[in-house]
Amino acid sequence: MSAPEYRPPNLALTTIGLSLATFMQVLDLTIANVSLPTIAGNLSVSAQQSTWVITSFAVSNGIALPLTGWLTRRFGEVRLFVMATLLFSLASFLCGIAQSMGMLVAFRALQGAVAGPMYPITQALLISVYPAHKRGQALALLAMVTVVAPIVGPILGGWITDNYSWPWIFFINVPIGIFASTVIAAQMAGKQERTERPKMDYVGLITLVIGVGALQIVLDKGNDEDWFNSPFIVVTSIVSAIALAIFLIWELTDKDPIVDLKLFRHRNFAAGTLALVLAYAAFFSIALLIPLWLQRQLGYTPTWAGYASAPLGVLPVILTPFIGRYATRFDLRYLAAFAFVVMGATCFIRADFNLEVDFGRVAMVQLLQGLGVAFFFMPVLTILLSDLAPREIASGSGLATFLRTLAGSFSASITTLLWEHRAIAHHAQLTEHITAFDPGTQQAMATLGGNDPTRAAMVLNQVITQQGYQIGFNEVFHALGWVFAGLVLVVWLAKPPFAPKAGPAAGGGH
Repeated sequence: MSAPEYRPPNLALTTIGLSLATFMQVLDLTIANVSLPTIAGNLSVSAQQSTWVITSFAVSNGIALPLTGWLTRRFGEVRLFVMATLLFSLASFLCGIAQSMGMLVAFRALQGAVAGPMYPITQALLISVYPAHKRGQALALLAMVTVVAPIVGPILGGWITDNYSWPWIFFINVPIGIFASTVIAAQMAGKQERTERPKMDYVGLITLVIGVGALQIVLDKGNDEDWFNSPFIVVTSIVSAIALAIFLIWELTDKDPIVDLKLFRHRNFAAGTLALVLAYAAFFSIALLIPLWLQRQLGYTPTWAGYASAPLGVLPVILTPFIGRYATRFDLRYLAAFAFVVMGATCFIRADFNLEVDFGRVAMVQLLQGLGVAFFFMPVLTILLSDLAPREIASGSGLATFLRTLAGSFSASITTLLWEHRAIAHHAQLTEHITAFDPGTQQAMATLGGNDPTRAAMVLNQVITQQGYQIGFNEVFHALGWVFAGLVLVVWLAKPPFAPKAGPAAGGGH
């Protein structure tokens, strides 16, 4: 029998506790990025070795995410949230006191593993404690946190590293995690949950760990290892493909799978997840390319690149309360389509950028994109969860979040690879039109290098390289614009109603 709806003694305090935990976890996906050079120097390792600080977190996080449903059935949503948040705080502390790269990578892997269930469980708990007519507000709030935290991460990480020391990017999680877990344990103590001891699907678990772990390593290390020219990448790809094939076949036929792939039988979950995955992949590509382009091509410092990117979060913060309150009065497909149109338009605008673009124009386009982001997450999340039974929400959220995270890794690798390859191709095309006997070339070399032909040739090559990267950047954003245009059609695969399922089970009890 389903548990009755539960309302915590203080809904506002409960919301703060859940939101802080999510903010902390999402923040940690990006906060370490800008600190990698400092970490590498302090721990006496190469820059390439330091990237395992990011990879280890991503691999273990990707493995843990789809296990959320099984863990929820075993421990219950509240207990799982409290345990995961406390363990995340402990893992953060261990990261801060790490004395070697091996220790730091191990503790980051632990941190990523316990972080896996945190976002989907937070989503399920928020839905369970809000009345049906206010759940849009809860999802909108969570969407705002998801957008703002990755923007704040690099800026905060750079500031902490410059003004204190890199361990503090991990130590700041400890008080936040203890506060969030204490609040939720107290506020949700009366929530009735029926747990069970589900059969452990060892075949599914082992193939998931091998398949996702190997795939994440391929995606994270592919560019560094020159992709399939590397025997390591080839072998790891084959291992991943075999393991994931076995995993898919087994999970679709097993009576008690560790990951419930049969959730895709729900039309709105399938359509909403497809829209979420593709849109997030494109969004993640933008979030990755803009800071890289600002630093490599325009000469911005990491901090100023962060400032130029930050306006993206302004409109989501302002509009979230209104979207959460009033969005359900409209067909959510129109709102999602509007979001994709706006985000696509900003991509087409960036496709016309050049090396002379100023800070204000970059920041204004980021601000405009924030309008699309504000209308993206909440409608799409509501659509994909709308036809799930309450007991399926944690599993569905975990599965959708896992696929979204994996899409981010795919897009990061594909986008940077595409940008590099297009830049190389355009460099070659541009140099074809330059000869030492051309008067224009001679004049340019005289201007750039004076009486030193060697220096002039080097400077000219650098200019050509910059132009090649800029043209490649424009082409990538032109393609991303068409991806968002296509997503306008994808979201219409879903069908109303999009309201959460009513009844006593609507609280998300088990």
